Amino acid sequence: MPYFDCSYRVPYADTDQMQVVYYANYLEYFERSRTEMLRSIGFPYSEMEKMGFFLPVREANVTYHSSACYDDLLTLRSYVSEARGARLVIVSEVLRGDELLVSGSVTLCCINSEHKVTRLPAKLLEAVKLLSKD
Repeated sequence: MPYFDCSYRVPYADTDQMQVVYYANYLEYFERSRTEMLRSIGFPYSEMEKMGFFLPVREANVTYHSSACYDDLLTLRSYVSEARGARLVIVSEVLRGDELLVSGSVTLCCINSEHKVTRLPAKLLEAVKLLSKD
């Protein structure tokens, strides 16, 4: 499965008194990664909003393997594991070098401007297909 990587250096603001990344920040890292992944395939989230679609989080799963610390250079990795109906599932990882620190997934549900569940827009599905090509 092809994946998207982006780099992120941990600022002091992301850490606790021990200079370890606060656990809830990893969900923000997942969001950074998926947002940049969508942008990289020509479908920035802002484009979807202009079309009247939104992707709220329906479910989030996180497994912590090790901690990131202040000033670590991280790789935020994401890929689409499912895109069908109203559901978009994105798997994410946070790595320091080759070390897996955090893994998980986020299930997004497509809604329209009236907050009704709706199918993923065809334009998004076409863009996601670009991730599947080698």
